[in-house]
Amino acid sequence: MALEYELTLAGETPVEQIAERALPDPSERPTGTPPLLSADLYERYGFGVTVLADDDGYLEVRADQGRWEWEPASNVSLTFRMDKDAAPEWTVINMLTVIRRVLSTGPENAAFILNGNELLFTRFDGTLVKHNHADWWSSYPGADDLITQ
Repeated sequence: MALEYELTLAGETPVEQIAERALPDPSERPTGTPPLLSADLYERYGFGVTVLADDDGYLEVRADQGRWEWEPASNVSLTFRMDKDAAPEWTVINMLTVIRRVLSTGPENAAFILNGNELLFTRFDGTLVKHNHADWWSSYPGADDLITQ
């Protein structure tokens, strides 16, 4: 069984640009034929990552205040897949480091979701709002400090 995290970014930013922002080292960068790029980074970071462009997004997940929906027309998603048995602190901190890089290098509205059903944060118009703080964010030392914008 695996855990899957997805960062959805609104807009038409090319997948190649998102991949470069996420993983600037060419040896780590997802490759492939747009609209889908991927990289196996299990040994290095504990996850595999895909970058996918879509022109008809829809998200419906649980949030702190109940159900949350978002329909970003054009969007790019970064999906991080990790083994459930992997060292969670190490893989999560590695993933959040990549996410921080993406958020700090672009203004896109964003949502970050665990396993397709649990909202962990949103960023709209530059304002970041974290969700599931007690159960998720507090479980990973340093995670809360990595994502601040």
